[in-house]
Amino acid sequence: MRFSDLTQRIAGDGAAAWNIHYRALERQARGDDILLLSVGDPDFDTPQPIVQAAIDSLLNGNTHYSDVRGKLALRERIAAWHNARSGQGVAANQVAVMAGAQCALFSVVQCLLNPGDEVIVAEPMYVTYEAVFGACGAKVVPVPVRSENGFRIQAQDVAAVITSRTRAIAINSPHNPSGASLPRATWEALAELCVRHDLWMISDEVYSELLFEGEHISPASLPGMAERTATLNSLSKSHAMTGWRVGWVVGSEALTAHLENLALCMLYGSPDFIQDAACVALEAGLPELAAMREAYRQRRDLVCATLAGCPGLRALKPDGGMFVMVDIRPTGLSAQDFADRLLDLYGVSVLAGEAFGPSAAGHIRLGLVLGSGPLQEACRRIARCATELIEEKRYA
Repeated sequence: MRFSDLTQRIAGDGAAAWNIHYRALERQARGDDILLLSVGDPDFDTPQPIVQAAIDSLLNGNTHYSDVRGKLALRERIAAWHNARSGQGVAANQVAVMAGAQCALFSVVQCLLNPGDEVIVAEPMYVTYEAVFGACGAKVVPVPVRSENGFRIQAQDVAAVITSRTRAIAINSPHNPSGASLPRATWEALAELCVRHDLWMISDEVYSELLFEGEHISPASLPGMAERTATLNSLSKSHAMTGWRVGWVVGSEALTAHLENLALCMLYGSPDFIQDAACVALEAGLPELAAMREAYRQRRDLVCATLAGCPGLRALKPDGGMFVMVDIRPTGLSAQDFADRLLDLYGVSVLAGEAFGPSAAGHIRLGLVLGSGPLQEACRRIARCATELIEEKRYA
């Protein structure tokens, strides 16, 4: 039987990137000593008041259809939360609730881009980006960003690839996989390009609450950008709620109206009891959030300190997020071969940088998703893997 062309556009390297993670899960299920650092799923429990709010909502019978755009109480809280952090004044009718930031990105792209449109993306990029843009037939125009420059995109490099077909710029800051964040001057230069060339800005801000150094800038708050920016965010990372699938888009009223139409034929609304829990997540002063953020910062510092000076390795200290990129090029192996060897011989699962794009070749991405003891042991194994490879090269 024949399938649509879409099936080819949503497959490829991004989908295959998770194979090593699935292989690690299989070994772990067999009882092997496997340390999983290959996926950004927080190891923390969702704070109890959020869980209790979902339980209470279920017991109150909130198991029916909900507002397709998202219930008003939640959209009001998202608008207030966004305003407090970005300075951009938005109303509830400028918010659309989606099933996680991944769904939010897919939906925004469907509403902004046509087949043949070009979207400029910093590369390396999150592994699903290419498939998401490909799903609507848009062409990804990658702008390589190098580890030597901290994986930060430069406005002049973006300007160099803008054509008459360019429709949007998509930026993730803090960045996955590198954790790099963009300074205000870069955002202002990118905003000027958007205004001058009449471009959309797709701003993926899911790690904004996990920024350790610097200032988070939401580009929609810059002059001329509110009407041309789609801001994506979620509770997945900041609140340890990956499985709850709560995300949103902040944009113009026109954009959120189109997103509502898409949700009508795709989602038909997020579960009401989950939205009630999300309201509590955004309104309550939960001490767990600050504790989680501090734990990620300490884990980042632990990884960088443990790997410092290890032969064949160079850890790149991220500004934020829950990952550390490690340069393994001196070992002589590709990142995928290194990751395979690391899992097969040392029981540590990481993602190869090539999964995120050629500019991350020779790097691995490890997640800060284990406690300090297991995380330090994983780093020791990574160091041992690299050291033995260096020794093999020396005596080859």
